[in-house]
Amino acid sequence: MSIGIFDSGVGGLTVFQSISQIFPQVDIYYLGDSARVPYGNKSKETIIRYSLECASYLYERFRIDVLVVACNTASSYALEVLKNYFDIPVIGVVEPGVEAALEVSTNRKVGVIGTYATINSNSYRSEILKRDCNVDVYQKPCPLFVPLVEEGMIEHPVTYLMVKEYLQELVDFGIDTLILGCTHYPLLKDTISSVYPNLKIVDSSKAIIDKIKPFCSKEEKGTRRIFFTDLSSSFKKFEKLLLADSKIEKIELSELCKI
Repeated sequence: MSIGIFDSGVGGLTVFQSISQIFPQVDIYYLGDSARVPYGNKSKETIIRYSLECASYLYERFRIDVLVVACNTASSYALEVLKNYFDIPVIGVVEPGVEAALEVSTNRKVGVIGTYATINSNSYRSEILKRDCNVDVYQKPCPLFVPLVEEGMIEHPVTYLMVKEYLQELVDFGIDTLILGCTHYPLLKDTISSVYPNLKIVDSSKAIIDKIKPFCSKEEKGTRRIFFTDLSSSFKKFEKLLLADSKIEKIELSELCKI
């Protein structure tokens, strides 16, 4: 069995890393569309097209058995289209994150942080209220978290200031659980916990594991291949945080842009 994972850039490597650790013998192929990042400021139609292109590349080239949409923005806008387009299981990051949050929250006040596109889509709010209409959901876009992570400024004083700037309002509302609605944000988990130690933090890159388990066998070679459509200088800093000595392959956008 093989799993294909795609994201708008490098953030989805947190999902890749989690899946790789739990399923070491499963073949995993990762595609980061770093030449067109971010997806968060694109139109819904463009997000869907990009998502179809990335998913089609993984499906057609590697005949994957399961597709994981690691990008929160793509999960928010393109998941249902992808499910209808492909004849394999398609798993996004929104539903697992919501399930985990509802499981751990005790006061039924949940915070969600993400990109502007993810927050504006209301995907997390809708999924939470669909499951439990008595939950209070408080959302907040945190656009500066991504560049801080990509610059490797995980424990920089500026990052601590931004954590307080963005999250204090949610904490003041009384949330006891915080969903990290962007795949970059798990790298800030320890920083957030040090500022707000009582918050229960939900990391979708971990929560998604239970969704994948039913499809996984232990008979594969454990192949790992990682592709990016662009390799920027900031990528190198992020790569060191997650990939160690993993080999990175670059592909041209022309190989994706067929839709």
